[in-house]
Order: sequence, then C-alpha cells, then structure tokens
Amino acid sequence: MPSVHDWIDTPLNIVEDIFAQSSGSPQWEAKVLEYFREKLKDGDAWNWVPSLNDVPLHNLKANSLVKFRCFVQDMFDPEFYVGIYEKIDITSKSKVLSFGKYKDVAECGVDLNSSNTVTSERQTFYCVPIPGDYASSSQACALPSTSYTPCRHKRSYEEDEDVDPQPYKQKDPVVGTGPQCMMDNHSSGDSKRMEIEPPAQISPPSGCSSPLDLNFPLPGEKGPACLIKVYEDWETFKVNDMLEVFGILSVDPVLSVLSEDKDALLLDPMDCVESAEERRVHSPPASLVPRLHMLHARRLQHNNPLLPPADLEEKNSFTSVFLSELASVRADLLDYLTHVLLGDALAAEYLILHLISSVYARRDILPLGKFTLNLSGCPRSSTFTEQLYCVIQQLVPMSFRLGMSLHNMNSLRFVPQKDYTANRLLSGLLQLSQNTSLFLDETQLEPGQLDAAGVRNITALGNLISWQKVDYDFSFHQMEFPCNINVLITSEGKSLLPSDCQVHLQPKQFPPSMMEDQLNSLRFPLTPSSINSFRIYLSLLRTLEYSISQEVTKAVEDDFVEMRKDDPQSISAEDLHRMLVVARLLSLSAGETTLSLDQWMKAKHLEILRVNRLETQRSVNGNEP
Repeated sequence: MPSVHDWIDTPLNIVEDIFAQSSGSPQWEAKVLEYFREKLKDGDAWNWVPSLNDVPLHNLKANSLVKFRCFVQDMFDPEFYVGIYEKIDITSKSKVLSFGKYKDVAECGVDLNSSNTVTSERQTFYCVPIPGDYASSSQACALPSTSYTPCRHKRSYEEDEDVDPQPYKQKDPVVGTGPQCMMDNHSSGDSKRMEIEPPAQISPPSGCSSPLDLNFPLPGEKGPACLIKVYEDWETFKVNDMLEVFGILSVDPVLSVLSEDKDALLLDPMDCVESAEERRVHSPPASLVPRLHMLHARRLQHNNPLLPPADLEEKNSFTSVFLSELASVRADLLDYLTHVLLGDALAAEYLILHLISSVYARRDILPLGKFTLNLSGCPRSSTFTEQLYCVIQQLVPMSFRLGMSLHNMNSLRFVPQKDYTANRLLSGLLQLSQNTSLFLDETQLEPGQLDAAGVRNITALGNLISWQKVDYDFSFHQMEFPCNINVLITSEGKSLLPSDCQVHLQPKQFPPSMMEDQLNSLRFPLTPSSINSFRIYLSLLRTLEYSISQEVTKAVEDDFVEMRKDDPQSISAEDLHRMLVVARLLSLSAGETTLSLDQWMKAKHLEILRVNRLETQRSVNGNEP
C-alpha cells in the first residue's frame, strides 16, 4: 500500500502501477483520477501537499505532487501529445506499452511506427497567483533564488500572534515607502497594493527582472507563473477563474533547451507554423515557468484561508457557529471603522455594507447586488485615503489601490488586449478575480488633458462600475467578460465616475483643518483574533443566501406608494431600488437571510440621514458636494 510519501513524492510511480495493472485499457485514466481524489479527501491530506505559492521552485522535487492556488490569466490552443506508445525495454529488449500522460518528455526507445500509438489532446492554461492576494505577496520572485526560509501556507488565529500584526502586508523590500497604517506602527511599503507609480514600476523589481514578461495583471506582483496541463473537462474552466490545482510538477531541463534552441528538432508538426515570439511565450523555460499536470482541481468561491472551502461539509457547521457570535463582531467592526473614518458612524455603516456586497444574479444586463460606494469629502492634502486603503487591504483577501492621477490614466493598460503576434492575452489592471476590492483614489486627480488611452480607461472604469463587466480588446472586436468587483471611490467632491451610493464624510473627532496633524496619532490596535474575526465576517456574509417573503414585498410596495403620496417627485424607482439594496445588505450584515420590516425601516432611516447630509453639504457649498 503506497504511503503518503509515495503518492506525494513519486506520483508517477503510482500512475505507472495503475497503467500496468490495467494493461493500457481506457479505464486506467479514470482509476488514476479516483485514486488521487480519494487520497486528498483523507482528513487533512490536501494540506500535506507542498504549495507552489509558498515554496520556491528549486526547493520542490521534480515530478512530485504539488498544489497551486492560482488565477487563470489565459488559455492557449489545445495541443496534441502521445498518450500511449511502445518502447523498447532495455533489459528484455522487448516492446512494452507506456503512457505519455502527465509528462512533457517521452522516454527513450519510442517506436514511432507502432500501431499501438495513441495520440491524445490536452489544454494548457497560463496561470498566475491570484491578483491582489495578500498571500501572493510573500512569495519570492519567480527566478531561482540562492537562499530560502520556509514559510507557512496558512496562518491560524494563534499563529498571527507570533508575526507582524499586519499579516496581509507584503514583507519583501520594495521601492519607496508608504504611509503608516492605522493597525500598527510599521511603515507600509507594499508596491503591489499601494498607489501605482509611473510605469517604471510595472516591470519586475530589480532582482526579479526577467527577459520573459510573466504577464501579471497588477504591477509589482510576485510569485510563480505556471503552465497548467489539463486533460479532462477543461471546458468547465474559464479565464479569470480562481483555482486550487493539484498536479505533477514538471521542470525537465529539456523543456528549457527546446524553448531556447530555435534550431532544435520540432516535436510537434504544428510548431512549424508558430512564430518565434509565440514559441517563446507558449514554451518558456521550465526553470521560470514550470508545468503542472493537473490531477485534481477545485474552483475557489472565495480566497479567504480562514474559511473552509465551499465544497466541504464542515462549511455549514462553521457558518452556524460564527453566526452565533456575529452581533458582537459586527458591533466591534462598526466601532473600529467609525474610528478609522474620523468618528463618522454613518459612513462606517455604509462601508460595512459595501465590503459585504457581491453580485448574486444578473437580470438581462443588470447586475444585482453590486454596491459601489463613493466616499466624498476626503481631504486631498493628507494621507487619509492611503490610511483608509491600508485598513481595507488587511480586512479583505484581495485588494488593489489605483491612484487616478493623469499620468496613470493615460499610460496604464486597464483592459486586457489580445497579442496576435505572440498569440496570448496581454493582461490589464481590470483583469481581476471575483470579490476583489478595487480602491479608486480620485483625490489624486489633477488638471490636465486625457489622451485617447485615458478616455478608454475612464470608459472601462465606468462600464465596470455600472455593468460589472470588462470589454477585452481583441483588436477586430471586443469580448465582454462579466466580473464581480467591489469598487470604492474616494474623492473630494462627488466622484466623476458613477456610483450606487454617495456618502459625504463628516468627521466628528476634530475639525478638518486639524486632520493632517491628527492622522499620525490615529492608532487603534487590534488583537489578531479580532482582525481574523473581521476577515471571516466580511467574507462569510457574501456567501449567504437571501430572500424576501411575499408579505414583506407587499408591505414594501405599500410603503413606497405611501411615501410618494404627498410628493411623487420625492422618491423615484431608482431610490426604491437603492433602499432595497441597503435593506438586503443590512439584513445580511446582521446574519439574517430574509428581509424583515424592522430592517426595512432601518434602511429607510439610514438613507434619510445620508440624503439629508448631502443636501446640507450642498447648501453649504452652493453646489454639488
């Protein structure tokens, strides 16, 4: 009976045994998949498999079983390979059947003229670490390194006490320094998540430079890129999926030689039609972009390691236990965000609703559940927006801050674009996974002229916010990719971009004129347990089902008619829709999966306070706040 070390360290030996026992019959492939799936179901076995995200490539054993939490950035054309072939056994000098599945290079002594040769097809996914993922930032650059300090795949609540109190913060040295964060006294230098600087930072940092563009969607990203070889059901996966892949690692040096030697013997007749650039992109050196032959994969509905995967049975019991203490977690989070927002409890309420919002359905072209928040009244001359982002990035699994300076808007590529020369999809800033928090800092706006690229970028942001879609550029046409991205806009006045809700910041602790002096003193230390509770709260509530009973629906309709009775212009259908969204999110924030009249009245009250504040601000300024 194979031990743990056998099926993890030498999985190809297991495959070979199953192939031999099946005498090459078609059933052998299904038996291989079933074997490894059963092994991974055994208790905590999936945690025993080393992770390509955490362990540098040179510390992983070739042809061993590894896992990779990744983002499908591109899909290449299907490729043919020799699935079954005959070879000459060196000892007996007789012909024996062998398999080419889960391998990149065939063994010596292949009989190419054998009638038993079977040609098969597989798909190749180009995968990168999940964009904006805090865990990805801790991985060394993709180039082989000379030293290695083992790091953990996941942190438990208790382990957080032994590390930096900002576990979502990148620890690697980066160019420049950022503002201090509110959660601790350490300097923030996260180039991956802080405001984008000029395009020089889009190229890999010094020490991680490479002649091959690894095509990460976000600038400053680190971690391994990988070619995933998929053999079954590849049509069930799509671009931008988050996956956890278990597969056999292939880093055969021959792959690097073939990719660099333009005069090498072509193994595939189709290679002759590839350009040099296409061959370079599709067959990069294995030492830089390893191959992973998929045995099992699961699509990730969330990327929070503190929550159990959605397909595991313990998810329901975990949810029930957490909901029993949800009220106190919500109260603590509201207090914390109120402090972060300078004492503004109303803005803190709406920020919570924004952070748990998610697109749950689409009716025609309308995405339901989105809640883009425009936090206006943010000071331009202070580090407030940087501080606020620093807090948010520690509470959500994936985030990115875009400073909307004129230079960034005109020079950066937001929308992915098809490169027909290299036959690949060039990534863009808006190629993000679901439930990513996108922080748009409009306080960075400055006088100037948008060029054609800048106008296209603004249009792309507007489409993302309004329709939760990004139109990828395929030169001769555009292809619509639906998305589910939480967008928070910070601005001085009302944002130039559309939003679902505007809340004007109203500091309570001190006058705005003193804000610059007071920001550095805003310290609200949290225990690791509290931070993790907040992370679970914000991620878990996005996964809850929600419904409205017929009785409550009728009561809401009657209430809407009553509100319009005296002044039909006082409330529109759009206002009703926003109140229903607020009521839904209020219910979910309290752990309630159905709307009650009490939550409906609370939603109405919040909206009245918010609108009155905007009207007051408008009358003070004499224009739109």
